Amino acid sequence: MTDTRESGTRSRTRRAILAAAASVLARDRGATLADIAEAAQIGRSTLHRYFSDRQDLVNAAVVDSFRVVEKSTAGAAIDQGPPIEAMRRLIAALVDAGDRLAFLFGDPRVLEEFTACFEPDLSVPTTVTLIERGQAEGVFDPGVSAEWIQQVLWALTYTGWEAAEKGLLPRHGVAAAVTRAFESGMVVSPARP
Repeated sequence: MTDTRESGTRSRTRRAILAAAASVLARDRGATLADIAEAAQIGRSTLHRYFSDRQDLVNAAVVDSFRVVEKSTAGAAIDQGPPIEAMRRLIAALVDAGDRLAFLFGDPRVLEEFTACFEPDLSVPTTVTLIERGQAEGVFDPGVSAEWIQQVLWALTYTGWEAAEKGLLPRHGVAAAVTRAFESGMVVSPARP
């Protein structure tokens, strides 16, 4: 029986390439394979041993980025505890995956062209499910759809990442800023109708 899993070194190199691709392409959609190889701290020939061309690399980076975001969401245990606490954990997890989110959502063409290559893990609780639970418990604004609130969450997370990139916000302050903005707009307070 042949073991088809990648060796530890090969797997680490592949992960480094995919992380570098997401990070570099989030900042510069026109970045070259040489730029990505440099960010991954490998030679371009090494990159080509893993990915035959740019399209192959971008496809793999999309799938890997969705998996990273999905793993972050699972790690936030958003199906446990009060909705507001679960949302705070989710925001912290999404901020930590900021490069991946910026890569996926910074250019609408990425999602239009490549989402067919990712199959979500249906055992991971979704953001929409958390929001719906929060709405049912009177925590999140019931006047808008859960999908709309999810879009607001993604926009705030992206904006926080972008502010840190531009030096407008320290990286360590992004999660707090996103949480504050989200809670100011989406959380039902006793004074709100």
